[in-house]
Amino acid sequence: FASTASSVKNAGNRRHGRDVLRPMTSEPASEPGSTLEIRTALPAEAETIAELHLRARSTYYPDGAPQAEFDWTEAWRGSIERADGRVLCAVEEGRLAGIASFRPPEGAGADTVQLFQVHVDPDRWRGGIGTALPGLRGEWWAAGRRTAVLDVHVDNLRAQGFYARQGWGPDPENPPAAGDHHLFLRYAVPPGE
Repeated sequence: FASTASSVKNAGNRRHGRDVLRPMTSEPASEPGSTLEIRTALPAEAETIAELHLRARSTYYPDGAPQAEFDWTEAWRGSIERADGRVLCAVEEGRLAGIASFRPPEGAGADTVQLFQVHVDPDRWRGGIGTALPGLRGEWWAAGRRTAVLDVHVDNLRAQGFYARQGWGPDPENPPAAGDHHLFLRYAVPPGE
């Protein structure tokens, strides 16, 4: 996890039809009570996103994160560039604080979205960032998605508790099987919403 000036990336934003560029770093924010911005990730941010991803994943693997040698920067760049999905960044005081990736799952109906990744910088846990990222469910619902699915690693008890508090439950279409390394969860829009 880099915390040097070399980790500064150009982060974009659309305002009044123009790109507004500003630095995004993986260095800690120094201001208490800072504001949080949720926005679409840019391909140029893939390295910083991959660093946060590895740092967050490393917390729930007792023997270290698997696939540490995998090119996560390219994987994230590919996710960012996918036409059928989105990668969102939570940026606090110019610093990447969290990420979320979602798109329609393979073979599912048009009313379903899959949350592939949600990671929050471990230094920012319990600060509302994780809630803000999947909390964009309103965007999904506005697009006609009535169901969301995800899978979570069986050893990631912190994330399982987080999703339970957000209203996610076991996915009846993907019950756990012996030897599974992931639990499959589902969130359905309550009737009337």
